[in-house]
Amino acid sequence: MALDVAVQYAVPRAGLPAATTLHRAARAAWRGDGEAGVTLRLVDTDEGRALNHAFRGRDYATNVLSFPAPDLPPGLPPEANVYLGDVILCVPVLAREAEEQGKTLAAHYHHMVVHGMLHLQGMDHQTRGEAERMEAIESSVLAGLGYPDPYAEQPARALVQHPAGHAPDA
Repeated sequence: MALDVAVQYAVPRAGLPAATTLHRAARAAWRGDGEAGVTLRLVDTDEGRALNHAFRGRDYATNVLSFPAPDLPPGLPPEANVYLGDVILCVPVLAREAEEQGKTLAAHYHHMVVHGMLHLQGMDHQTRGEAERMEAIESSVLAGLGYPDPYAEQPARALVQHPAGHAPDA
């Protein structure tokens, strides 16, 4: 159960979580039983907006975007390394949300990495049931990492009521 995590900083690193911190969050959210890889990319507002516009048709920067990789071609051996995809984290949006929500920046980054990782593994929150399931897993993973439940004061919600700017399945 190994997850190879690459972290790309497309913004200055000062004040941002260390790559090892982001690795920890991604690995905690990995539910697979084999080898896999993922890229976490921290971006500015311009790149976040451009990606959200290009892939979701929405002209604003959002907190997290998940881009699942296409399936590998058939016939590869089971031990072949599987690339899950990319999780894009928009640094200015995360900083603003953490402040607005009264969370530490570290807690919010961990939450968004876990959330993005779950999307890469096929989870979603289009319905109330999906949202409840996904939120329960997020809360459990975050508790294991020593962070409070990000949904403690909010009931599970459908997609249209998800945290501001969140991109579920880009």
